[in-house]
Amino acid sequence: MASHRRPKQPNHAYTSVLTATAAVTVAMSAQSASADPLPDPNKKGVQAQIDRLYEEATQATEKYNGAKESADKLQEEADNLQEAVARKQSALNELRQQLGSVATAQYRSGGLDPSLQLLLSADPDAYLEKASGLDRLSARQSDTLQRFLSQQRALQQQRTQAGEKLTNLQDTRKELGSKKKEIQGKLAQAQKLLNTLTAKERAAIAEKEERANRSSERVDLGNETSASGITAAAFNAAKSRVGMPYVWGAAGPGSFDCSGLTSWAFRQAGVSLPRTSQAQANAGTRINSLSALRPGDLIIMRTDLSHVGFYAGNGQILHSPKPGAQVRYESIARSGMPFMWGVRI
Repeated sequence: MASHRRPKQPNHAYTSVLTATAAVTVAMSAQSASADPLPDPNKKGVQAQIDRLYEEATQATEKYNGAKESADKLQEEADNLQEAVARKQSALNELRQQLGSVATAQYRSGGLDPSLQLLLSADPDAYLEKASGLDRLSARQSDTLQRFLSQQRALQQQRTQAGEKLTNLQDTRKELGSKKKEIQGKLAQAQKLLNTLTAKERAAIAEKEERANRSSERVDLGNETSASGITAAAFNAAKSRVGMPYVWGAAGPGSFDCSGLTSWAFRQAGVSLPRTSQAQANAGTRINSLSALRPGDLIIMRTDLSHVGFYAGNGQILHSPKPGAQVRYESIARSGMPFMWGVRI
């Protein structure tokens, strides 16, 4: 059975993006690398509350990621519509000048054709329906007039669509701000609880987390092969990120949340995945059995589908688990999160 060694980490400044919780954790671990588990049942209750807040923060993070993805898409659509409106307005101005030239010529020759009064009408469509003198225009002039009216209607429609997109964008950005506050609030509550513990107790928590991180250096992944070259490439990209910190809303290359890691890794393999774990849960072929998974397949966790990672082989998951943790391998059975299904991209 092959064993995995974590590659030497690049000398980047990625550690600067560690959360405040992670910073406290690492600092306290230096004080007592061999601290015993928390002896006080009440303190264990505090740890359980912190874990719950971290879980709630990660769940809120996936909702934030979804709102962020929607906001980015709406912004792009609104920008495209506004560019189209500008181009159509320019074309409409050219047609208006052509019709204005015809009107000027007819005025100089003795009168303005009633049909050209469309340009002066507050409601050109209504005027056109009533006008009986359109046949007095030449075929070319009539075609120009019809194109003018058609483009005028299309321009108004695109302006309306752009306005709707901008309104939706504003609403989505409000949702984005709300989710951000929720995440920050959960993390602040967790930090407040952490601060109620003694230095020795915090060091014990830190040591437990460090042991979980160090386990990636000696994990046994077996000798299973990936189902395809694409999943193998994505999985290899994810393996290169072992040791990078969890940061909510982050999608690489130096920090990640759970779906940020999977979407980044597949992007390195030339595949674009949706940003959230819930959307990734339906991005490929569903695999309902753990025994049928191959390295590089996605693993969807929790009943609300709020966590995702890579199946790494030999019952292990490679993921970015929670605030204060690093990208690492863990036993699926011991992750504390129910397995829902796998996804093969």
